[in-house]
Amino acid sequence: MVAPLLKLNDVSKSFAGSNALSEISLEVKPGEVLCLLGDNGAGKSTLIKVLSGVHKPTSGTIEVDGQQRVFESPKDAGDLGIATVHQYGGTFPLMSVARCFFVGEEPTKGVWPFHYFDKKTAGLITVQEMQKLGITRVTDGSRLVGSLSGGERQTLAIARAVYFGARVLILDEPTSALGVKQATHVLKIIMQARAQGIAVVFVTHNVMHAMAVGDQFAVLIHGEKADEFRKGERTREQITDLMAGGEAMAALEAELASLTGPVRLP
Repeated sequence: MVAPLLKLNDVSKSFAGSNALSEISLEVKPGEVLCLLGDNGAGKSTLIKVLSGVHKPTSGTIEVDGQQRVFESPKDAGDLGIATVHQYGGTFPLMSVARCFFVGEEPTKGVWPFHYFDKKTAGLITVQEMQKLGITRVTDGSRLVGSLSGGERQTLAIARAVYFGARVLILDEPTSALGVKQATHVLKIIMQARAQGIAVVFVTHNVMHAMAVGDQFAVLIHGEKADEFRKGERTREQITDLMAGGEAMAALEAELASLTGPVRLP
């Protein structure tokens, strides 16, 4: 059995007396994709912020490499190899791809105190890392991020996280605003990260995308873990029904059926 890189033990989070998360326990293992599923308002965003050090749990514990940790800030999580790529890539449209890739970690040239940004080195590394992930259209590190497609921006953010040593990669709805072709490319990148032994937390409400890449699945409903299962243990219909609420979905289907008359073909 492979030991988990990241583990949550009965983690809860409350805001002004209202529970956003209730006793969530999860394990994230190296070389696996954990798909965190849930509809809007299920608690996915709050859980991401707990995992990435933005919020401290109200109760419960977080373990990294088997040791209990307390994240005071996202930097604490980052120092332990936990990287988060947010829904829109966390990129800066008016920056060059090289500056965006190295923001906060800029390679420099010159002698102190006359250091300056090493544009050439940054550009070469950025282009190389993006090409490793299949983005061959970007050949110049000085190109503006705003000229990239949504999928290319996601790739830039993921390439940056992997380059700087991410061991746990948290992806917040990376395919939600993308077309079919771009979403497929992002799913391929997730599989590449998995093959490198990186633990991936894929946060999504798209069941088809989750089933394409996931090894382990957890479904959140109103801040609680409603179900947890391995690949092949649930059908797509079962997962969708659970996320939507079985009784509510059945009632909606019955109501729609009553409003729809017989279809007459010409």
